[in-house]
Amino acid sequence: MGKSNGSERHTAFRSLPRVSIAGLRAPEGRERARAAGDLLAAARDAGFLYVVDHRVPAALCDRLVELAAQYFAQPETKKREHYIGLSRGHRGYVPEGEEVFYGGSRDRKEAFDLSFDLPENDPDVVSGTPMLGPNVWPDLPGFREGVSAYYRDVFELGRTLLRGFSLGLGLGEGFFDGLVTKPPSQLRLIHYPEGSSEEGGGIAAHTDYEMFTILLATSPGLEVRNGAGDWIDAPPLPGAFVVNIGDMLEILTNGELTATSHRVRRVTEERYSFPLFFSCDYHTVVAPLPAFVDSGRPPAYESLVAGEHLFAQTVQTFSYLKERLARGQVTLPENARPLGSFANTLPVPQSSR
Repeated sequence: MGKSNGSERHTAFRSLPRVSIAGLRAPEGRERARAAGDLLAAARDAGFLYVVDHRVPAALCDRLVELAAQYFAQPETKKREHYIGLSRGHRGYVPEGEEVFYGGSRDRKEAFDLSFDLPENDPDVVSGTPMLGPNVWPDLPGFREGVSAYYRDVFELGRTLLRGFSLGLGLGEGFFDGLVTKPPSQLRLIHYPEGSSEEGGGIAAHTDYEMFTILLATSPGLEVRNGAGDWIDAPPLPGAFVVNIGDMLEILTNGELTATSHRVRRVTEERYSFPLFFSCDYHTVVAPLPAFVDSGRPPAYESLVAGEHLFAQTVQTFSYLKERLARGQVTLPENARPLGSFANTLPVPQSSR
């Protein structure tokens, strides 16, 4: 998702930095500031990092992998009972071929998508705000409980990281808290079947357009582009999450932090991937913050509404939504950007700076 040319401002790193965030929970302000400084330094250098000492239990991660394997092992007809096109808030099963990416490419993967769980009587749900609503759950013993527990813990990790970034940027720990009250922060359970590379596996180079992403994966495949333009392998590290900066945080900081281009190479072994895309609230206007703008550093990005951009990209990717768009059942937000053009249209032209 997003742009694919933001890595030039990073260093020529050969491996991802490893950062302990234990200090972000310390009672002493000095220790929290030190940990936040380490987090920010890694984010500036690479835009990608391994996070350790995060307090998400290993048993919770193992259980998520187990539940995902059980879910995807079901017959196709059973999984399609919760087809994503049947939900009102873009949640549920995503079969192979449902997503069509920039350039018309499809890959052999399937997924189960969920997000921040909101009740039917939430005002934004009642008003029909896209991407918001209750989750849907398959009738699989322990699935809802196990996946929900993982989401809660990793979402709280996201809050901790957001406060760390805020502190490291000199904004104060709670500066961003008001932007994440009920965000469309999506967790995807993704399954790459064995041999999927033979028919187009992998994901092309891109950046993520949320604030940041917290990733758990079961095997190698992720590659990250460093500041020298080289693709660096980023295999899973036991006990760690991979965290990467997204476009929304880049815009808010006016490029102080930049998103890193990454891709998933084709692999032959079966692979599971669990990204949580940590977003800000749907109606958040995302624009460079005053703290990162002055006479010598004007705004380098146009503003956008976070949820509208997410919805526009989703409509243009998922087959069921493209069909509804053609029938006039959904409409794109005003000034929606085409797929693959986020980076090319977002920055203010050089002549305007």
